[in-house]
Amino acid sequence: MKWLFLLFIVVPTTELAVLLYAGSHIGVFETILLILLTAAAGSYLAKREGLRAWKDIRKQAAEGYPPGDAAMDGLFVLAGGLLLLFPGFITDVAGLFLLIPGVRKILKPVLYRQIRKKMKKGSVVIIR
Repeated sequence: MKWLFLLFIVVPTTELAVLLYAGSHIGVFETILLILLTAAAGSYLAKREGLRAWKDIRKQAAEGYPPGDAAMDGLFVLAGGLLLLFPGFITDVAGLFLLIPGVRKILKPVLYRQIRKKMKKGSVVIIR
């Protein structure tokens, strides 16, 4: 429940505040232009990194290996791409960070730990 509050109330309110602040300091046109530029750059990066993750998943599957790291990269790229769909600077920065391979490398162990923890509790079940 706390995640829904954060997702639907805190994030949009914060984004709106940042957009209003930016608009009052650099101008409305410049703010809109900056949002459009970050969206274009993010779309390009999401496509490039998404295709790379898909290629890695296919390669590992063809070699008979489970696509663990490649699938995680794909999840991070998907999340980054989704964040870039939302207008605003905070979600754009978060989305762009998830598209950077070095950042994903740092975040993967954190996500693996979370998944393991949920698996031990029985919250996540892996079916073969």
